[in-house]
Amino acid sequence: MKTIFTTGQVAKICKVAPRTVSKWFDSGRLRGYRIPGSQDRRIPREHLIRFLKEHGMPLGELEDEAMGKILLVGAEAPIQASLNEMMGVEDFKIEYAQSGFEAGIQAESLHPDCVVVDFAMGRNDALLIAQNLRRNPEYAETVLIGLLSDEDNAAGFDRTIFNETFRKPFDSALLAERIRTLVGRKKQLA
Repeated sequence: MKTIFTTGQVAKICKVAPRTVSKWFDSGRLRGYRIPGSQDRRIPREHLIRFLKEHGMPLGELEDEAMGKILLVGAEAPIQASLNEMMGVEDFKIEYAQSGFEAGIQAESLHPDCVVVDFAMGRNDALLIAQNLRRNPEYAETVLIGLLSDEDNAAGFDRTIFNETFRKPFDSALLAERIRTLVGRKKQLA
């Protein structure tokens, strides 16, 4: 994953001439820096993504790394609907799985930044999914959130496998904000 781009690379991504990118940079619309002792410009990835979003331009090859990817496992329809509404389709892509098997397949293709496991699917299944994710080094940095039902008390399982747990009923806006914060932190470190 590239973190710094030249004006030529930005031009390719935006499908414009390199001179156009230089004009954006010189006018201050596209932020970056100049190489000391040179006229060469460099644009950090986060500034490029912000610029593209602000101007409604397609993210192209940056889309995958710019969007947060969430996998919602075993979640009931009301939770799916409220998270869809709260997260916004421009910034987050949300996929769904109803079983552990489905979750494994989705995780392989999506490579989610965050997996939300609803204990409504059954405590043992939910814990198995969480433990399998944590065992796989590919998902070591994946944010893992558990949605506990009233019957699920914290005793009897290792809560440290989850980054966060929410007890139902909970405020969907709070969950959405927490996902945004945790995924934002993860993407900044990447």
